[in-house]
Parts: sequence; structure tokens; C-alpha cells
Amino acid sequence: MIGVAPPAYDPAAPTTASTLPVGAPATVRAYVTELIRRHRRAFALLIAVNTVAVVASMAGPWLLGGLVERVSEGARELHLERTAALFVVALLVQAVFVRQVRLRGAMLGERMLADLREDFLVRSVGLPPGVLERAGTGDLLSRITTDIDRLANAMREAVPQLAIGVVWAGLLLGGLAVTAPPLAPAVLLALPLLLVGCRWYFRRAGSAYRSEAAGYAAVAAALAETVDAGRTVEAHRLGERRIELSGRRIREWTAWERYTLWLRSVLFPVVNITHVTVIASVLMVGGVFVLQGWIGIGQLTTGALIAQMLVDPVGLILRWYDELQVAQVSLARLVGVRDIEPATGDASAAPDGRDVHADKVHFGYRSGVDVLREVSLEVAPGTRLALVGPSGAGKSTLGRLLAGIYAPRDGRVTLGGAELSRMPAEDVRSHVALVNQEHHVFVGSLRDNLLLARTGAQDAELWAALGAVDADDWARALDDGLDTEVGSGGLALTPAQAQQIALARLVLADPHTLVLDEATSLLDPRAARHLERSLARVLDGRTVIAIAHRLHTAHDADVIAVVENGRITELGSHHQLVAADGAYAALWRSWHG
Repeated sequence: MIGVAPPAYDPAAPTTASTLPVGAPATVRAYVTELIRRHRRAFALLIAVNTVAVVASMAGPWLLGGLVERVSEGARELHLERTAALFVVALLVQAVFVRQVRLRGAMLGERMLADLREDFLVRSVGLPPGVLERAGTGDLLSRITTDIDRLANAMREAVPQLAIGVVWAGLLLGGLAVTAPPLAPAVLLALPLLLVGCRWYFRRAGSAYRSEAAGYAAVAAALAETVDAGRTVEAHRLGERRIELSGRRIREWTAWERYTLWLRSVLFPVVNITHVTVIASVLMVGGVFVLQGWIGIGQLTTGALIAQMLVDPVGLILRWYDELQVAQVSLARLVGVRDIEPATGDASAAPDGRDVHADKVHFGYRSGVDVLREVSLEVAPGTRLALVGPSGAGKSTLGRLLAGIYAPRDGRVTLGGAELSRMPAEDVRSHVALVNQEHHVFVGSLRDNLLLARTGAQDAELWAALGAVDADDWARALDDGLDTEVGSGGLALTPAQAQQIALARLVLADPHTLVLDEATSLLDPRAARHLERSLARVLDGRTVIAIAHRLHTAHDADVIAVVENGRITELGSHHQLVAADGAYAALWRSWHG
């Protein structure tokens, strides 16, 4: 079979996620097996109900075949009333159990889909710190939206329907072998054509659907990055370049869409020809057998009707198996997180003290390109350290290393002598907290948003935390106070208010070491200064590492580290560095005038 060739491979077009992997076939099979094992009772019940429905559906052909056989033999008593009554009973049983099949199948699909969503969320949350942060935006969005949507249809319908189709076809073939044994081999005459067509299709479909999914992820990534960096694109006049990139990604994706559509356009006629071949072979072979006297006309009637009924389950199997080809790709992308080792850490790596130490640290986001080089730093307990330097120097990256979000490529970052990268994530978060300018308000009450930091906190503690960050005035003015619904669908908070909630969580979490990266960036300078002074009382005695974009933060720090080109070039107090007349002194003069 020849026709449309698959789109040419473009080395510039990403086909996998930049960080999150696509699950290997063994991982997908293991997960599917685990999912079936979890719901084995529901599967068994679905198959049992389906068996009754199929057996009831074969009653009609059997009764009609018997009636034809009696007519052909010249019988005068046909007992039509009894045949009609049995036929009605069979129809009623079939209708009741078909409804149960659909109901049980839908329930099973929803339960498996819920398990899949929960498993993906739980596994994603358990990934090592920094993995999701470094993942491509478009890939993440496509996994939790497009892939989940594709799997929703598969889980709700494809898996149950495929199980129903297999049982249905098997029972019909068994019924044909019982009622008209000589005709059973005639059905197999169409099997070679079906096998050849399906083998041709499924050898190409898997890789084609994977490329189609990767192409969509590339489109989503290009569009999301363009929107997120809209001001930068406009400032650097990159609009035409981004439009060209988006257009190229869309062309690559639609090329794979056309290719998979062409594959289906070949498979479906093959399936239709197979259906015609089955009926024709049964009628022709059966006709010869009737003429030879090997079977009766009633058996031929029953066999032909059952062969006709095979059209539905075979079509059902092929239709939903094709749907599962698409779903399998989405499933592989979702369970790919299972191929990443969870951040279990070493429970024995407990810190003995509160001092933070970076020793000859090297780190880069890409292989061979280091953002930080040979960085060594000691932060004594209770010290207020400010990291300053030009944009892109590596300040935020160093802050994330000191917070245990990233692990160094070379060197060590320790807390109380224990390597942060070897400690369980929960233990790291109980000692060190990172707060940056990206704050999320979860759907729920204001109280629920605060309790995320400490679930057992009382209302008095919540109000004290809000007061510590100057948020109690507007919070007390809310109609329902702590019970006010916020987030999507509730009260829309300003960015500054969202930032204050994040800082209130920090107060409630009560870690002994804090890394603040533009934690007050969404407030105006005067309000930010006032908030920082309020926080200073709360943070007294704690270790604070602040990425200082406003130099008044550095002015108040005990120690200032100047980061330039991935290295610490100056270290000392504000007065010491101003007196040294180096890079920090130049920054201070340019900022302070």
C-alpha cells in the first residue's frame, strides 16, 4: 500500500518534552496492568453482564433459524406464539443487560480516569524539586489539557468498549461454532485481509500519533512562550520571527494530522471489505453445503445472521483500538513521570545545625553551559545575606540552589553539614523556604489558602500572620473575613494582596532559613519598604538570603555577595563594599545617586 509519506523529520522540531520524559512501552504496560488489577472486580462484572447481553442477542437468530428449518421440512405446527414469546423475552433481557453494560462501562471508565489524574498529580508533586520548574511550558500545558482530554474519551469509552467488543466477538464465534459448525471456518476466509490491513496500519499509527502529539506540544510551546514574553518580543522586534516559528510549528503539526488521517482512510475501506467478505463467504459456502445436504437451511439462516452480527463487534474493536493508539501516546506522556526517580532523598541525611554552605558549586540548565562557576559561600545562622548583581548574573539560580530547589552539577550545598540534594523534599521545606514574585491564589477560602502552610493553625495565628505582613486591614474588611472565597470564581485579589498571602504563609510555615527572590516586587517601593520593615521583626533571628533587586535591601543586610558572570566577585558589608569602590559601589552610586 502506498500513498502519503510521513512528514520529513525536522531536527529543529522538538518531538519530546525538554525535561519530562515520555513513558517507555514497558512503563505504559505496567501502569495499564496495575490499573486493571485495581479495578478487576468491575472488569469481571462488566464482562459477565456483557456475556448475558450477547447470549440474549443470539436468541433471535437461533429462533429464526429453527423456524426456517421447520418450514423447509414442511412442518405444519410452527408454534409461532411460543417463538414470538421467547423472542420478546430475549429482547427484554438483551435491552436490560445492554443498559447495564453501558452503565457499568461508563462507571469503570470514570473511575480509571480519576485514578489516572490522581496518579499523575501525586507523582508530579513527588518529583525532585526543580524538575517541573525547568519543564517546558507548552509541554506541561499539553499534558494536563490535551492529553487528559484525549484520555478522558479513551477511559470513559475505549477501554470498556474494547473489552465489550472482544467478549462480544468471541461469544458470537462460539455461538456460530455451536449452531452451525461447518460455517465457522468460512468466517476465517476474511481474516487474512483484515490482518494484513491492520498490520500495515498499526505499524505506522503509533509513531505517527506520537509525532502528532509532539507537534501539538511544539505549537503550544511556541504560542505560550510568545504570549508570556510579549513585551520582550515587541521590544526586540521579534514579532515576525515568532510568527514564522509558530507558522512552521503549525505546518509540521498539520502535516502529521493529515498523515494520520490518510492512514485511517486506508484502514476503514479494508474493514468494510472484510465485512462484505465475511457475509459473502458464509452465504456462498453455506449455499454449497445446503445443496450437498451437509447442513439445513435453518442452520444457514442462523449462521448468516450471526455472521452479520459480527460486523458490529469487529468494527467496535477496530474503532476503539484505533482510539487507543491516540490514547496510548497521551498515556505514555502522562506516565512518563514514573520514569523519573522520585525525590525520596536520604532520611539519614539530617542537618546538624543551621549553617548554609556552598562549596565550589557549578550549575547549568543545559549540558556544557554553566550558569554558576566555582561558587563558594558560607552563611552563618541568623545572618541576613543579600545577593546583588546585574540581571542574568546568576543570583536567582544561586538562591534556588541554597533553597534546595536545584542540585549542583559539581560541588556541594549543605545545611548543617547535610547535602540538601540528598535530603527528602519534605525535610528540606521544613528547614528552608523559597518565596519569589510568582504567587498563586488557590480556589477556596482565605483561611484554606493560609492553612496550606500549617494545617493545624488556629484563627488567631492566621490573623497574626496576616498582621505581620500588613494584610490584616484589607482582610478584616472582607465581608466574610477568613471565610471569604478567593481565587478563580471568588474574590479577585490584587497581585500585591496575593504576594502578602504568600508571605503570610511563610510566617506560618516558620522555617529557620528563608530565600527571598523579589518577594516584594509587586508592591510599590514605599509599601515594599514598609512591609520589609514589618517582616524584619518577624524574621529576627532567622537566616535570610535575599536576592536584592532594590539596593535598600542590600543596605540593611549583614553580608552582601556580588554575583557577576556566575561567580561571587565581592563579599562584605555595605560599608566595606562601598569603601572598596568596586562593582557594588558602582551599583550603589547608580541606584542612590
